[in-house]
Amino acid sequence: MNVNTGWCVWITGLPGSGKSVVSCTLIDILNKNGISVQLLSTDEIRKTLTPNPTYSTEERDIVYAALVYTSKMLTQNGINVLIDATGNLRRYRDDARAQITRFIEAYLDCPFDICVQRETERKETYGAPTQIYLKALQNKMSSTVPGVGQPYEIPLKPDVVVNNFVLTPKEVAQQIYQEIISKK
Repeated sequence: MNVNTGWCVWITGLPGSGKSVVSCTLIDILNKNGISVQLLSTDEIRKTLTPNPTYSTEERDIVYAALVYTSKMLTQNGINVLIDATGNLRRYRDDARAQITRFIEAYLDCPFDICVQRETERKETYGAPTQIYLKALQNKMSSTVPGVGQPYEIPLKPDVVVNNFVLTPKEVAQQIYQEIISKK
């Protein structure tokens, strides 16, 4: 393995599971420990690739392929990457694992009802669309939301599973940080 190869951590979970909050908290922990990282968010990438998103499977295939490719290129050039993305189909995350030499999949385990509550009540959206569960449950966009009209395939063998409905975001981020350090 090239000593200059960066690593990639994909934080996955249902919308509202806390991926963005945990990602920001993890970045703070990494920076305080002298480790730089580039955050890649599908919500931000989607704004460039598909400014008027349909959230179709074909569109998701394009967005996640671009996300994985970008992550691969960055890590090959020594840049550490943190992916903040639902990645609702397992094959998206498996593709990243297959292409990125130093890859960690971190699954935020959070019950659906808590995800719905968090997503409905949150003030900071981190660039994500708003009120997606409310709209989906009212059949306004039910075919596009993972966990409602789209599947969310739980990782089969994630590197770290964190219960993100009992622990604080800092405790969750700390567990992911420990996984990063153990594989460095």
